[in-house]
Amino acid sequence: MTRPERFRRFLDYFTTNFPEPKTELAYRNPYELIVAVVLSAQCTDKRVNQVMPALLEQFPTAAELGVAAADDIFPFIRSVSYPNNKARHLAGLGKLLMEEFAGEVPSTIEQLQRLPGVGRKTANVVVSVIYNQPAMAVDTHVFRVSHRLGLVPKTATTPLAVEKALVKYIPQEIIPKAHHWLILHGRYVCVARSPKCSACPLTDFCAYYAKTVAPELAPAAGKPSAKSQV
Repeated sequence: MTRPERFRRFLDYFTTNFPEPKTELAYRNPYELIVAVVLSAQCTDKRVNQVMPALLEQFPTAAELGVAAADDIFPFIRSVSYPNNKARHLAGLGKLLMEEFAGEVPSTIEQLQRLPGVGRKTANVVVSVIYNQPAMAVDTHVFRVSHRLGLVPKTATTPLAVEKALVKYIPQEIIPKAHHWLILHGRYVCVARSPKCSACPLTDFCAYYAKTVAPELAPAAGKPSAKSQV
């Protein structure tokens, strides 16, 4: 199966069955989203959603966050992964938002990446979710699912290479949705260990399934199947 054909099958399935995907991070404005995405690095959305209410009650805007020290922030995020680093990142993020962006979350990837704790993936999430720009954020789920489905070549060994390979074949207006499709499929079906292939609706064009699962289901060469022996 050609790569364009795999993309067509992928897009056809999700546009039909899951036309309006959403991020699972809870947020009400760009400031809350960028804080949540910084916290979500190597951490579950569920955990981030649990700590956000108390954090936002104390630091409801970039102005409050911008005058806080990392030690002030840490108690509110101690249960997320790498809380010390993330407390420092959020303190710096709030300060820079106030000093250079008048408290507003910038809308370009280049400006966003100037903020502490904001790499290309986080920047892509923000511009995609908030500003509906055609940006493909590649996290571990997107990276894994893209390779397993055969949407990207094996030579795409970095997040940036996967990002470029994906946006090459996905129409720009669909890229923000495709980002969520890949993440959610990787989070609930195409999980890292023991992917749930028996429950997956994409096995008819999945490269991983064809190579790893399907051969095990086929009768051994030269031997009658159990069905034929009935």
